[in-house]
Amino acid sequence: MLRNFGPAELLIILLIVIVLFGVGRLGKIGAELGKGIRNFRQALSGEEVEIEEETTETDKA
Repeated sequence: MLRNFGPAELLIILLIVIVLFGVGRLGKIGAELGKGIRNFRQALSGEEVEIEEETTETDKA
């Protein structure tokens, strides 16, 4: 059975997710999800996607 969620149910789900993951971790998850979606759209449109490589200060020396 498919049931539409109201505002109260969505608020409860949001609170549970915040308790499980924490606010800081949710921000990181959201940022990574956004980057993934952006890269996916660029790949579909045929644009070349540059892969970002993280370098540390020791690698720069």
